[in-house]
Amino acid sequence: MSSDTHFYEPRLGHGLPHDPFNAIVGPRPIGWISSMNAAGALNLAPYSFFNAFNYVPPIVGFASIGAKDTLHNVQATREFVWNLATRPLAERMNASCAPVPPEVNEFELAGLTPAPSRLIAVPRVAESPVSFECRVTQIVQLQGVDGTPVPTWLTLGEVVAVHIDKALLKNGVYDTAAARPILRAGGPADYFEIGPEQLFRMRRPPA
Repeated sequence: MSSDTHFYEPRLGHGLPHDPFNAIVGPRPIGWISSMNAAGALNLAPYSFFNAFNYVPPIVGFASIGAKDTLHNVQATREFVWNLATRPLAERMNASCAPVPPEVNEFELAGLTPAPSRLIAVPRVAESPVSFECRVTQIVQLQGVDGTPVPTWLTLGEVVAVHIDKALLKNGVYDTAAARPILRAGGPADYFEIGPEQLFRMRRPPA
């Protein structure tokens, strides 16, 4: 490990051509979120600040930097669907993040099919091999260390139903690599794909 390090305080700027924060905390799973407003208009948008936060009950969350359409929708309906973004769907996922007015249906814009969910009203992406139907548990506006509110809202939702393409279940075990999930990296256009060549196994130390 080199002792020659680049040091900076984020509040004073990073002094680099591109902010390294996102690249360091990455690759990050993509929150490809479908939602619906109170009138039934659909929205589909990818969020690069997304992850799973609890096992039982399963809870996932995504952060909206700015009060975007998805945030308004989940505030109104308290429901959303997370859809797995894969390499075959990458270009259509990217199309769904176009800065369009609220009345534009990103399913149609990206050439995707809304499929009925089982337990909630919000549809999932039919082409995605995995979807989580979620009910909102918390919406939290973030704040800085000094208590100043940040214009970013974290939405947490309990996964109440799961859809998995059976082709991804090998002897009952979900095959992560077979789904070819994509992840957001730090550069302005950088993504990664997970494949079997990245797999390694490591058991936890015994109790």
